[in-house]
Amino acid sequence: MDDTALHELAAHIEMKRPDDVISSDVAFGELTITISVQSAASFAEFLRDDKNCLFSSLVDITAVDWPERPERFDMVWHFLSMYRNQRIRIKAAIREETMVPSLTSVHPCADWFEREVFDMFGILFSGHPDLRRLLTDYGFRGHPLRKDFPTTGYVEVRYDEMLKRVVYEPVNLTQEYRQFDFLSPWEGAKYILPGDEKGEEAK
Repeated sequence: MDDTALHELAAHIEMKRPDDVISSDVAFGELTITISVQSAASFAEFLRDDKNCLFSSLVDITAVDWPERPERFDMVWHFLSMYRNQRIRIKAAIREETMVPSLTSVHPCADWFEREVFDMFGILFSGHPDLRRLLTDYGFRGHPLRKDFPTTGYVEVRYDEMLKRVVYEPVNLTQEYRQFDFLSPWEGAKYILPGDEKGEEAK
């Protein structure tokens, strides 16, 4: 696949926004630009309005958790230019306590994307008009897509027939996690499969 157009786009963006761009990379036919998080909103506005970019659609916002790093999260934005038939990924490394500028003033669709990232990762967005949980319940504790969140969660929800309402209870496992070995199911088999004799003859 010819990545010439993506390299040219990366060079154009680096020339126009030298103070914002930390690095750029073209891999697997996709362009990734790493920026400083403080410039996220103005950078998104530039991508939308620049005549060589025209990334008018914000496709998705997400994050990646790296608990061992001082800058724990990677914020990730995906944009689409229907005019240029190109996609671009923007990344910014942030600390756990960093507030990320909201893109709602540039792309109104960022509203629920940012609420989802807040809900799942606990990342705060400055300037968001209504930052509250989106997928979990009001009293939910923790952020499920953080890598230190337990796979069982902290509470379980059930409908109580006696109380006639939904109740929350601490997780109570009926059995501990099983210890699985991941050996091939064929190892140690006592029978010979058709064709195995050819391997023996080769020895």
